[in-house]
Amino acid sequence: MKNNDYPPEGLQIGTSRIREYCRSYSSLEKAMENGVILEGKAVRCDENHDLHIRLPGGITGIIPYGECTDDNVRESSREIAVISKVGKSVCFKVAEINENGVMLSRRAAQRECMDNCITLYEPGDIIDAAVTHMEPFGAFCDVGCGVVSLLPIDAMSVSRISHPKDRFYTGQRIKAVVKTSCDCDGRISLTHKELLGTWEENAAKFPAGQAVTGIVRSVEKYGIFVELAPNLAGLAEYREGLEAGDTVSVYIKSVIPQKMKVKLVIIDKAEKEKPDYTYDYYYNSGTLCRWKYSPEVCVKVVETVFQNTKSNWIP
Repeated sequence: MKNNDYPPEGLQIGTSRIREYCRSYSSLEKAMENGVILEGKAVRCDENHDLHIRLPGGITGIIPYGECTDDNVRESSREIAVISKVGKSVCFKVAEINENGVMLSRRAAQRECMDNCITLYEPGDIIDAAVTHMEPFGAFCDVGCGVVSLLPIDAMSVSRISHPKDRFYTGQRIKAVVKTSCDCDGRISLTHKELLGTWEENAAKFPAGQAVTGIVRSVEKYGIFVELAPNLAGLAEYREGLEAGDTVSVYIKSVIPQKMKVKLVIIDKAEKEKPDYTYDYYYNSGTLCRWKYSPEVCVKVVETVFQNTKSNWIP
């Protein structure tokens, strides 16, 4: 199955297919018979921690507490996971229609997604994901039907950042690469930097002699690292009064592929810019086998090798 068959939550709620299945009790019965995964908006979490779902057709359904999340969610964090869904779109299957109303199961939808999609992923697969929340160590991403995987902060880009919010915002739709396939707990891990171009591909946009703006990412005694692009940073001489996050104008003094270095001269501190959350992905689909960041002429080799068995990989 493709990732698009089980997209992150929130992408299907306005579609004609969902509206058609949710327009009446008879159409919901049809969805139940066919095992169709639907979406609706969680409008309330009651005292029993059951989620009340408003369907696109105006009917209200209930996801009982035990059917709100997949079995892999720890009990200690289950209540928080359920409460956090209020006001958001959630996926589900219709479990039962009786005198008590329409009973739904998000757990059943997630289980199907796991069995038919996520457990089949191999390292290097490029998939769609959505950022659900962020912690200092990484971003948690919905990789299908609300199933969450971790994208570590050091896998977001080659240029180092202090917090995931420097790269993403909650709710953002992104591309990601499967770094490790499912473990015994049914979890995969993600990476992102391999989609943002090699050193040479990024450096080609910043030839020597140009003056551009960049973001200070690190201030060291021996110099200041300035990010020109998510996968490219240069080094300038130390200058007082600057700190991580500042926007500066820089002159590109030299570009040295043999050492994978960009030498900069800081011109001045510039007006702070809003983070740019748009990315030019060099790959949008398929399976990566090997990604080499460093140039061929560079002695230092920086690369990612994905251990997969697929024959249609991108070299």
